[in-house]
Amino acid sequence: MKNPIGIISMQFTRPFTGADLHCFAKAADLGFDFVELLVPEPEDDIDLAETRRAAEDAGLFLVLAARVSPTRSIASDDPANRQGGLDYLKRSVEVADTLGARIVGGPLYGEPMVFAGRPPVPRTDEDIAQRAERTVAGLKEAAAFARSAGKVLALEALNRFETDVVSTTRQAVEVADRVDDAGLGVMLDTFHMNMEDRSIPDAIRLAGSRIVHFQANENHRGHPGTGHLDWPAIMRALAQVGYQGPISLEPFRRNDDRVALPIAHWRAPREDESDKLRAGLGVIRNALALAEVDQ
Repeated sequence: MKNPIGIISMQFTRPFTGADLHCFAKAADLGFDFVELLVPEPEDDIDLAETRRAAEDAGLFLVLAARVSPTRSIASDDPANRQGGLDYLKRSVEVADTLGARIVGGPLYGEPMVFAGRPPVPRTDEDIAQRAERTVAGLKEAAAFARSAGKVLALEALNRFETDVVSTTRQAVEVADRVDDAGLGVMLDTFHMNMEDRSIPDAIRLAGSRIVHFQANENHRGHPGTGHLDWPAIMRALAQVGYQGPISLEPFRRNDDRVALPIAHWRAPREDESDKLRAGLGVIRNALALAEVDQ
């Protein structure tokens, strides 16, 4: 298994601007093959062509992570928000083209909860069905747009505290199958899977060839190998379904356990985490190597 392994830009800084392009060289020096970059916003201080050159100069490629909101949500019952969600996905594909990226992943449906301050609310069966239909319809249009541009959207399931649209691998698979377009695949994140899927390896096998991006994150979002996830079993399942795509790490839980600390929110590094990043990368690479030997 020769999967490229990458690191998310939030590991180093957020927001990622033109002043942070040196992080690409740092990621390469740590041994990563790509950087997963949050889709730049129009107001961000970053030049896309320069960003692409900096990544290529460091020997890296880019994968993009979508940033949705209540006002850009294809699942919304508000027509303006639905259009905002569709426009955002299309713009993300255009940004990916400029950056030389192929994959745009994330909770593409919108409807964030905890990070948007939106609490869960009860839904009738009719509400649920309509939200599902809006999600599928929006992704059909967005997937066709992505496919025509030579890109692929990666639908991510988030845990129940972060969304109430797609929270399990089975739900992501159902949506992808209903959309039925090569411009849409499934993105799995073991941090969320640990909460919502009965078995991570079984969920991987269920998703199978639909997987186009994979995030290898510990149960507590720390560095791989410092939690309780069974990485050899997880990588063995990826090998069983023939997954050869990118695997990214998001170990941005910092060495800070103060009482009353808002762990759910991103925080800047408090120390040089280079050794921990190299060690975590080694855990994943070794698990991939073991999986290849087991085949």
